[in-house]
Amino acid sequence: MKIAIGSDHAGYEGDVPFKPELVKHLQSLGHEVLDCGTAGAAPVDYPDYAQKVSDAVLRGQADCGVLVCGTGVGMSIAANRNRGIRAAACATPDTARLAREHNDANVLCLGRRILSLKQCIDLLDVFLNTPFSEIERHKRRVAKMG
Repeated sequence: MKIAIGSDHAGYEGDVPFKPELVKHLQSLGHEVLDCGTAGAAPVDYPDYAQKVSDAVLRGQADCGVLVCGTGVGMSIAANRNRGIRAAACATPDTARLAREHNDANVLCLGRRILSLKQCIDLLDVFLNTPFSEIERHKRRVAKMG
């Protein structure tokens, strides 16, 4: 898969910056990664990076996206302004799985300040390995979102 990834400065906080680790993990699995920024801990505005990842997904430059901010909430709000983006802030394996199965989420939003790196990697793996269920009621509901 080709995966667009972006973060604000929170993706670079702490001793181990999460965004570069997530990029390495994706590449180790054989995915192609489109890095949409940011590239360091200098403060930036998360909506700018949510837009870059959303644009890549909507233009077909990426199959899906991953966004990292402090909680995942701001990124999900910003990304969901775009028709066709279904961004889900996930904090448990069940939310990541159900976001894909029931909502056909195409952008995973992760919170650097509320999750460990291992939790983020686990959530990313669940998200990427879970297909949309294709059950009629779920297809109908996703279609209503545009």
